[in-house]
Amino acid sequence: MRCYFHLVNSHELIADDTGVEILDLTPATDFALQAIDDLREEAIQAGASWQGWRLDVVDPSGNVLLSIPLEPVLH
Repeated sequence: MRCYFHLVNSHELIADDTGVEILDLTPATDFALQAIDDLREEAIQAGASWQGWRLDVVDPSGNVLLSIPLEPVLH
């Protein structure tokens, strides 16, 4: 199954047109979490913010399989 990783907020979509081929959702989740860590680190270094953004993992039909907010969640 091919999964795509779109960056989304309430006004914009940064679409992943390439995606990655996976066997199940576990590798997609791992890939998404690593990508979010990388994006957060880049934002911190640049003094930017991903507030209000999320990473949506979607299938080829556009169905959202997983959605993870980019802003850190405090517990």
